[in-house]
Amino acid sequence: MRVHEHLLARADLSTADRQRAQHGLALDFLKAGLLDRAEDALRKLEGSPYEGQARLARLAIYERSREWPQAAQVAELLERSGEANFSVRQAHYRCEQAREAFSQGDTDRALALLQETVQAIPHAPRARILMGQLLLTRQQPRQSMEALRPLFEQNDPTAPLAAATLAKAALACSQESAARQLLQDFYLQQPSLDVLEALVALDAPTGIDIRPPFLQHLQKHPSLLAASRWLAAAPAQEAVPPAVQKALDTAARPLARYRCAACGFEAKEHFWHCPGCQAWDSYPPRRVEEL
Repeated sequence: MRVHEHLLARADLSTADRQRAQHGLALDFLKAGLLDRAEDALRKLEGSPYEGQARLARLAIYERSREWPQAAQVAELLERSGEANFSVRQAHYRCEQAREAFSQGDTDRALALLQETVQAIPHAPRARILMGQLLLTRQQPRQSMEALRPLFEQNDPTAPLAAATLAKAALACSQESAARQLLQDFYLQQPSLDVLEALVALDAPTGIDIRPPFLQHLQKHPSLLAASRWLAAAPAQEAVPPAVQKALDTAARPLARYRCAACGFEAKEHFWHCPGCQAWDSYPPRRVEEL
């Protein structure tokens, strides 16, 4: 840092050398974790040959510090300059802002952001999934189902992440038949344990035996998770000893996690933005056992 700062203080430095020193200083600040100073140094590279690299570095800073409006502005500049298509990334930024608004109790703003995202970037599924969840919390189950329906009709790979919400919404508005059809059609195309459990959840209130779907799944797709669910649903007279069930659940627990395809970071919940390597959309929407 001292070397680069000394170079920048020289009056006889050429423009190209000054820009190179400015870029080096910005990288020094980044490596030292001095993000505010790095941001200032990177801004000074606008209009230079290092502009694209500087903007990408600023974007990483804003994502790391969760400054989503600033990240959206930089992503727009990068897209205009032809760096890449940032439409899906922009959808994530809006979804993150919607999550923050919801956590602050501003559900109206959160819903407006998600609706705007669905309309502007329809191929980004996260906004639909969040909108379905939000509408369900607002006691609007029919609207929640309609928000999620396209994911299942289009066989979107992320639909299993919304299966539980769809089932809850259907039960809340007595639309079990419609939801069951959506889930069954999707399951035939892309068998998924999350979708299977959503189907079972629709049948649970009726009191019928919920074990056959798990057994049918096991016959085609060997699964320790499905076997654990099947045993847990056994009637009292057929229940396995608690110690056996506990051992099976413990063995199956790691298989129920999600794993980042970029760095291997595992978590109980699905992440759109990996907390380990900061990559976007690196988590497959399926659990480790199904990969």
